[in-house]
Amino acid sequence: MTPECIRFRHLKRIWHFLLLMSLLFTALSCSSSQSMKHKGTVNNPIEQLHRDIDSVLQDSVLHQTRTGIIIVSLETGEILFARNHQQLFHPASNMKLLTTATALKKIGPDYTFPTIVYVDSNSVENGIVRGNIYLKGYGDPDLSWNDLEDIVKALKKSDISQINGDLIFDDFYFDSLYLGSGWMWDDASAWEFAPIYALSVNDNCVITTVRPGKKLGDSLLVHMEPPNSYMAIENQGITVDFRDTLNLEKFRVERRWVQPSNTIHIEGGMELGTTPDEYVIDVIDGARYKASLFFDLLKINNIRLKGKVYRDRVPQNAKILFKHESQPLSLVVHNTNKVSDNLSAEMILKTLGAEMKGTPGTASKGISIIYEYLQNLGVDSASYRLADGSGVSRYNLITPDLLIHLLQDMDKDFKVQAEFAASLDIAGADGNLENRMKNSNAYMKLRAKTGTLWGVSTLSGYTTTLDDEKLAFSMMMEHFVTRTSRIRKIQDRIGDLISGFSRKSGQLVKKTE
Repeated sequence: MTPECIRFRHLKRIWHFLLLMSLLFTALSCSSSQSMKHKGTVNNPIEQLHRDIDSVLQDSVLHQTRTGIIIVSLETGEILFARNHQQLFHPASNMKLLTTATALKKIGPDYTFPTIVYVDSNSVENGIVRGNIYLKGYGDPDLSWNDLEDIVKALKKSDISQINGDLIFDDFYFDSLYLGSGWMWDDASAWEFAPIYALSVNDNCVITTVRPGKKLGDSLLVHMEPPNSYMAIENQGITVDFRDTLNLEKFRVERRWVQPSNTIHIEGGMELGTTPDEYVIDVIDGARYKASLFFDLLKINNIRLKGKVYRDRVPQNAKILFKHESQPLSLVVHNTNKVSDNLSAEMILKTLGAEMKGTPGTASKGISIIYEYLQNLGVDSASYRLADGSGVSRYNLITPDLLIHLLQDMDKDFKVQAEFAASLDIAGADGNLENRMKNSNAYMKLRAKTGTLWGVSTLSGYTTTLDDEKLAFSMMMEHFVTRTSRIRKIQDRIGDLISGFSRKSGQLVKKTE
């Protein structure tokens, strides 16, 4: 072999070696790049957000669950993430967002709910009401025992000492449908499902406190607030030892509801030495209950009523003796959403109907106004269904997309934006979010309304990213049999992700474990 051939073969081997090393270096570089991507760093932060949310939604707890989500930038209108956002779901208490937003828009944040005491024309003379006295309600959701007491004290201050006629209560500002459409018959005896009357007080409920007696075998001790003669107590409860599991398991405090009556039935046992339990129990006929409390307060303040107490309309020639005004709607809405008060939402809905379409206020009139409002936002009225104002009814069917339209519109309406946002729960701080998302990017900045029915959990509202970009979101999960707390943890993780999102860094700051 010539020296030239040997030199050529040697150069060829060197060339093959360099080629092999080049390929190996390229492979290692690609592997390193893939490894970095796997760790969460990508060129497009939106893609990374999608990956992280998709990863959260892979949780096995959601395998039998329908999930609808949409996350939108309020500044650009860009959809950052969406899944099943145009499918129908039960909103649960997210329905209150529609009711309160429409009321703020249509009757205004300064609207107040009056409660008025009337008398027959020219019937008051020398401290004596020579005719009837009338108590008329106009749907105040937050009227309390103290407010009622203030009204009676104002009558006393006017030197009224006697009423020769009757006490007539008028709740005809609303219709006579005292429950919402689609409310379940066995959702009874609790404040969450209190009947809807234009004349209401203390959420049409009483607070019953039950505590054990001083020794084993003693009857349980029961106190009712406010004290009244309207509700009866049937106390069969006893004080027991911790080993008396039979009586401990039987223990219950509820209004008789299978055959409805205003009787609070107590049975079973409480363990000796345990702390008192409180039960908020609804009443039958909230208007009559309020009139009964009014009558009791007249007696306490030494104002004598000679006549009877019954329901009827205020005559047209009656004159106002005293007028009580509620807090403005902006504060009523604050309570409605923060507490998730079903009765308040239903009373706002019927008031909306009465004010915009005439008395009596009905749920259907109020709902028609919500439909009109949403139609003006471009939401097809045939694409969803509304049945009540609170979300108790399972007849309600809406989409996450619909809620985003509403949230976007409320955010850009300066006249009601602050009042609406202030009514939403703050993550880790108050309302039903008080104990959620504390150790996350969402803490103290995510604001949202929760919603819960059996097998349904929803969360819709606002947050801001690490770049201070405002987002609106709606998450709706339903058809699960696991504990609702497990579903809420999924929502909280997503709330953390979107609150920790940044377009600038291309990174997601994650705090939730």
